[in-house]
Amino acid sequence: MIDISVIIITKNESHNIEECLRSVAYCSDIIVVDADSIDDTVAKAKIFTDKVFVRKWDGFAAAKQFAVQQTAFSWILWLDADERVTPELAEEILRIIPAQPDVAAFTVARRAYFLGKWIRHSGWYPGRVARLFHKERAAFNNAKVHEGLEIKGKTAELKHDLLHYTDPNIYHYFSKLNRYTTLASEELEKKGKIFKLTDIIIRPGWQFVRMYLLRRGFLDGVQGLLLALFSSAYVFTKYAKLWERNSLTKK
Repeated sequence: MIDISVIIITKNESHNIEECLRSVAYCSDIIVVDADSIDDTVAKAKIFTDKVFVRKWDGFAAAKQFAVQQTAFSWILWLDADERVTPELAEEILRIIPAQPDVAAFTVARRAYFLGKWIRHSGWYPGRVARLFHKERAAFNNAKVHEGLEIKGKTAELKHDLLHYTDPNIYHYFSKLNRYTTLASEELEKKGKIFKLTDIIIRPGWQFVRMYLLRRGFLDGVQGLLLALFSSAYVFTKYAKLWERNSLTKK
């Protein structure tokens, strides 16, 4: 059996953290980096691991880079608190790493649940992401939002899904939307993007058409319709905030 480290970043995840950690309890090295939660996330995490670090929030990428520095093993499984590793996926991970030791990272399909429903279409599934990686062959980039891995080497696919219980209610979605659109607009400005009126006239509508029609979100029922509409609102808000940032810069 191969040793694996698990890293998880948290902020007020009391409702999620126990089930997440229970799903990887077979791992002997679990690192939780908490951003000053005001609920009992930290207390619950300490039931499963003594490697719980509370630190001032300085971004997703920085928090994950810090977490990697605390790991004891070369292979790392990166999870969000609202994700769960199934027994089938756990068994596959432990089996596949020794069988393919030259791989830099493995991608996994995320089975995302939105408002209680598994979203099979809308461009969400399989939505493969690199979550299992060798820390000498991959590292986190510095993106403010939707940070990912820069991989040096070949990748391979895991067959079993990672469960992702995102947005259990509409309030949760829009609380994230406000935070993430601010980060996304900052990232756009950092890249030199200049706001154009078409960004809020055309882009949101195209996002809806792409998700609901082209990617068959209509097959996901009411949740698919709401997801497409909300995603359009996300795009609109992101570029509206870019306009705001560009305008403030000119003053």
